[in-house]
Amino acid sequence: MSAGSVSYKRHRFPSELIAHAVWLYFRFPLSFRLIEEMLLERGIVVSYETIRRWSLKFGVAFARSLRRKAARPGDIWHLDEVRVVIHGRPHWLWRAVDQDGYVLDEILQTRRNTKAARRLLTRLLKKQGIRPARLVTDKLGSYGAARRKLRLTVRHLSHKGLNSRAENSHLPLRKRERVMQKFRSPGGCQRFVFVFSAVRNLFVPPHSIDNALSRHIHRIRAFVQWNNATALTA
Repeated sequence: MSAGSVSYKRHRFPSELIAHAVWLYFRFPLSFRLIEEMLLERGIVVSYETIRRWSLKFGVAFARSLRRKAARPGDIWHLDEVRVVIHGRPHWLWRAVDQDGYVLDEILQTRRNTKAARRLLTRLLKKQGIRPARLVTDKLGSYGAARRKLRLTVRHLSHKGLNSRAENSHLPLRKRERVMQKFRSPGGCQRFVFVFSAVRNLFVPPHSIDNALSRHIHRIRAFVQWNNATALTA
């Protein structure tokens, strides 16, 4: 699915409302039923099931449009993995963020080994198009082994205390996981984090912004980018 292949045609509600409902779902820890109630308070009658279908249909397209127009991320990559249980089976969500907390990539895998770490690094190198100035990980040996297999000569810092940037990036997703009462399927989890991280990357100010005025300006610019990304084919 791509933004250009998605249209608002044959939808009873205006595109602005659809985009707003999708934004509410991926930006805040809200259920579909809560968003239904919030819209009803404004006199808009739409079912939670309709909001769910909008999120499935438009979420990935919005995220791809946002990622294509995103600013170049930083060159220090923090890598980490977190355990996600789906239908009683453990999975591992591997994530890479830069020094500002910008999510570079995420991939859900069933293994926590060198092959899985290598797959994450391979995807990162391909998508980013550059090699990092530095890799920061916890003490899991799979990262070092994967780096050697890929013959990456970049500096690698492996220490649990240095990788709080990546570890803290898991917290917003953990909050959403609780609201959603866990993920229903691996594919659903992968789709959700793809959109969720793209929206967070856009609206959450980087750590380098440390005053209220700059954060306000950042969010105004984020809304402009969001409006451009959600203006799909009419």
